[in-house]
Amino acid sequence: MPQEYEEFIRNIKMLTGIDLALYKEGQMKRRLTSLYEKRGYHSFSEYYKDIQTSPGVLNEFLDRMTINVSEFYRNVKRWEVLERKILPLLLESNKKLKIWSAACSTGEEPYTIAMILSNLVPLNQIEILATDLDENVLARAKLGIYPERSLNEVPEEMKRKYFKKEEGFYHVDDAIKKRVTFKRHNLLADRFEQGFDLVVCRNVLIYFTEEAKGLLYDKFSTSLKSGGVFFVGSTEQIFTPGKYQFETIDTFFYKKQ
Repeated sequence: MPQEYEEFIRNIKMLTGIDLALYKEGQMKRRLTSLYEKRGYHSFSEYYKDIQTSPGVLNEFLDRMTINVSEFYRNVKRWEVLERKILPLLLESNKKLKIWSAACSTGEEPYTIAMILSNLVPLNQIEILATDLDENVLARAKLGIYPERSLNEVPEEMKRKYFKKEEGFYHVDDAIKKRVTFKRHNLLADRFEQGFDLVVCRNVLIYFTEEAKGLLYDKFSTSLKSGGVFFVGSTEQIFTPGKYQFETIDTFFYKKQ
């Protein structure tokens, strides 16, 4: 059994990029065993055979492996502000924007940015850097396969245009996937790239101490061009934006002075 499980881990990593060895072994093995037994399989090798050949079995496996707390168009009113006010403002001075989705989790956020921007500029003008600390969520993001609940806020027109439904799960269109580059990045330890027009970092900073937040606001400010915009989550208002060379241009949107 241990050898069979190790082989399963290797196969899954090759197939999906997800490294199950990064999870606690006992816990993960129990979770997977109960999942495959419920489906009537008797071994990891039998289960893997079907994961390889059946999108439904693969999608169910992915859904159980990564705890998905993100969703497309999360807090939809803020995305409307981005589309109607912020992006047109940024596009006035530059037709090809440099955009970073920081701590992007399983990819819903950068794909949402790409979809919104596609209403304003041709797809080939869109390039988005998306980063996260967790290799497994990045692997999941690159696959671009999501359960229905992740798409609750997606406008119908976008759903039709950029998603394909297969066995109850939604696959992001390659035209959108090609616009996003995923990389591993540690917000607290790694260097920040510079010259961004837009940096989006939402629903992440709430997990940091006040001291770490201040440090990150400074780093995000430095990573933006003058006139660039920082977009934060709905519980992450910056109360002293001037301290970081920001001015508030809408709720949860800060422009670098």
